[in-house]
Formats: sequence, structure tokens, C-alpha cells
Amino acid sequence: MDETDKKILNLLKENARMPYSEIAQKVALSAPAVKERITKLEESGIIDKYTIQLNYQKMGKNVTALIMFETVNCKAFREFCAQQTGVLEYYRIAGKYSYLVKVVMKNMAQLETFIDESLRFGTPSTHIVFSSATNDFIE
Repeated sequence: MDETDKKILNLLKENARMPYSEIAQKVALSAPAVKERITKLEESGIIDKYTIQLNYQKMGKNVTALIMFETVNCKAFREFCAQQTGVLEYYRIAGKYSYLVKVVMKNMAQLETFIDESLRFGTPSTHIVFSSATNDFIE
């Protein structure tokens, strides 16, 4: 993977639907050359999938929280998380806590219900998100 591939990846991270012709202009290649590079990135597994980014607030989900869990039964907790519609991501981690869970909820009452239901798996430590940003630039 060279610098041009990295530029292409960064453009696709901004907008995965960007036309080959537009990418080509930005990286000084032809559209067929860009298509070939993207195909190679897909075939090598560097591009794993294309996805969308949702605006949860516009969907009425106004509370985002990161919850650290000190669990007593990791398998059961993982199954619980997989069934919860408000859970976006969950990570098995090392240290005092066994899991980090990212949730989006309609309101604080819905978050409280989630926390109450999760107590059977261990001890949560909840952190409300005020704002967020990503910095996943490919270097």
C-alpha cells in the first residue's frame, strides 16, 4: 500500500460513495486506475466493507454513554449486549473492567433501564458522552 492508496482510503472514509472520477481528480490518477486500486484494496481485505454513519440524535436517540463493566459472566453479558437495540459496540478488554459498551438511548430513563437490567451481570461504571469526534486518518 503506497501513499496514493492511503489518500484513496481517506477519501473513501469521508464518503464511501464518492465516484471514481472524483477520487481520480483528487489523487491525480485516471478513473480506471482508481477503480483498479480500490478493487485490489478490497481483494486484499484492507477494505473490509462499506457502511453508513447514522445521526442518532435525528433518530430521537439523544443520550450516548460509554459503560465499563466489571462482569461476573462474560459469555452471558456478551449475549445480553447482542440482544440490546441500544448497544452500538461492545469490546472485551483487559484490566479492572471486562467490557466497554457504547450505547445510544432515547433518554436517561431508557439508559437507566439498560443499567438496571445489566446489573445481574456485574458492576457498571457509566460515562455520559457530551460530544465526540473521530480522528481515524490513514497514515
